[in-house]
Amino acid sequence: MTFVQLIDCRTNRFEEMDRLLDQWVEQTRGRRTATHAVVGKDRTDTSHLVEIVEFPSYEEAVRNARLPETDRIFREMSALCQGTPTVTDLDVVRDARLNGDTARRFFEVATASDDLSPLTGLVEEDYHDHDPSNEQDVHGLDRLRRELDTWRAGFDFTFRVEDRIAQADRVCTRWSWDGIHKGDFLGLPATGNRVTMTGATILRFSTEGKIAEGWWQYDRLGLMAQLGAVEPAGR
Repeated sequence: MTFVQLIDCRTNRFEEMDRLLDQWVEQTRGRRTATHAVVGKDRTDTSHLVEIVEFPSYEEAVRNARLPETDRIFREMSALCQGTPTVTDLDVVRDARLNGDTARRFFEVATASDDLSPLTGLVEEDYHDHDPSNEQDVHGLDRLRRELDTWRAGFDFTFRVEDRIAQADRVCTRWSWDGIHKGDFLGLPATGNRVTMTGATILRFSTEGKIAEGWWQYDRLGLMAQLGAVEPAGR
């Protein structure tokens, strides 16, 4: 279970504290178990700071606390504070990565929905799509639907998510794709061939939480070789 520590303190010497945090990051490289750290400053009281530190588990947080550098830096940070910092230990019981959930739903709709109408709630109307296999970028939700309909008419296919990473307004999905060539695709009549691809997609989200832009990388040349349209590489 993911574990989070909240470190709450007051200080007017944030620049010095920030340098101490940089020292800790450098000195514990390769040994620390913290995976994510955020420092927030109270808008109504700029001396009030909260650091949020994430760990894979409580046990990993204990290991991190036992590092000599952690103990030393915490004592030096405490000396910069007005009073002793407080530490709150939290087991994470809900972790809603909202953009990641929307990215997951996008791939589900592209694959399994009877129609693409659910995209209206997921994708901005002025969506901008970058696909190096296309001569021009796709602009607009309607164009995206037509692009997806081309694939859906040509193949029965599924995506399998291999990795998904969410950061700020972007979500990157590394995927595997399996399909059966059932209909015309780019002028190629159905072959019945079972085909596979791997690729990655980066989606950028708007402030409203909808997909605003997408970048696709995948092996279309390998796909066309499996359909018999080009010679396989190496021949």
